[in-house]
Amino acid sequence: MREFDLAVIGGGPAGMAAAVAAKKKGLDNIIIFERDAQLGGILNQCIHNGFGLHTFKEELTGPEYAERYADMVRELGIPYETGTMVLNISDDRTVTIMSRERGVEGISAKSVVLAMGCRERPRGALGIAGYRPQGIYTAGTAQRLINIDGVLPGKECVILGSGDIGLIMARRMTLEGAHVAAVFELMPYSNGLNRNIVQCLDDFGIPLLLSHTIIDIKGKENLEGVVVAEVKDGKPIAGTEEYYPCDTLLLSCGLIPENELSRACGVDINPLTNGAVVDDRLQTSIPGVFACGNVLHVHDLVDYVSAEAAKAGESAAEFVRSGQTSGDGTTINLIPKNGVRYTVPNKFSADFPDNELHIRFRVTGIYKNSAIVLKCGGNEIFRKKTMIMIPSEMQDIAVKKDVLAQAREDVEIMIEGEAQ
Repeated sequence: MREFDLAVIGGGPAGMAAAVAAKKKGLDNIIIFERDAQLGGILNQCIHNGFGLHTFKEELTGPEYAERYADMVRELGIPYETGTMVLNISDDRTVTIMSRERGVEGISAKSVVLAMGCRERPRGALGIAGYRPQGIYTAGTAQRLINIDGVLPGKECVILGSGDIGLIMARRMTLEGAHVAAVFELMPYSNGLNRNIVQCLDDFGIPLLLSHTIIDIKGKENLEGVVVAEVKDGKPIAGTEEYYPCDTLLLSCGLIPENELSRACGVDINPLTNGAVVDDRLQTSIPGVFACGNVLHVHDLVDYVSAEAAKAGESAAEFVRSGQTSGDGTTINLIPKNGVRYTVPNKFSADFPDNELHIRFRVTGIYKNSAIVLKCGGNEIFRKKTMIMIPSEMQDIAVKKDVLAQAREDVEIMIEGEAQ
């Protein structure tokens, strides 16, 4: 059995950033397993720009961003195996892999970083009435068809869901000659970044219809059209139905962290994120197993993925060196309340080693002129005013160590202000 200090599961931006950070921390015996034919993950099909402004201080396309990290991996001499599927991870960090070259094989790792990314929510999870005709795709599948395979899925398109991939594909379909009639969003707000609404919809005259959803799909063999209705309190409003003829329906209805491996090896999962429960070092409930990137929670920007993954890689290196992550054993939970949907990390050590703790979270509604407040035992220990917070944009606050040193019991994080 081959032995490694660190096995990174996934060769996308998170996996590569974790491996690079661990290598720079002095860990030498590292391996990256990637099921695709090359490193880069989903970025290889994201040919639009907007990546790298935080990490590299310049605007890059997805493949360019991935190439930067792939070059670092090669320059640092970090081995990686593509075309390799990870089948199982045991609680003693034995990783079972399968590849064309080596068949089924078990490898032993002193630490593991989970960086498997996420997948799109399919039509079967949406419960839309109608047959299953040809012409229905997730937005990411359509992106791959156009950008990798050079195939345009259709000419007359509608999009359900206003996630970033859906917004970007509205522009991409238009640039390729298709007509995008509209983007429909169930919620009263968009689930994508504001810049994508402006650059991908407004600039091309594509309408975004909020509080609308598809209630019926027409066509048996081939997609013929969809019936759309306005929504109130999650239910269609009778009499508002409108028919849109189309040959292509793209679904951009959310991303799900890819945690089948995590669940199988016994990692505790947060039902609010569908990602692992982690501490301030991004360590899961299994010692020596860390999680980062979209497998942990869905991020807005790949730059944030890389920063988080670097922390996971450094923590894995520390675990291998010491046999345990530092900490006195006292763990304090972060409790989301009053407008905070979830937090990452979910808990932290009373003596966490950094000067500040970054707490990332999403809100449950639109909040204007509000404040983010941390309380411990009913006493306020932190407050930060904000102009606006929306569910589609991840929030990030940095809380100083001396502030959290006041906490010796669970800390509540909440929003003070009324949702709009």
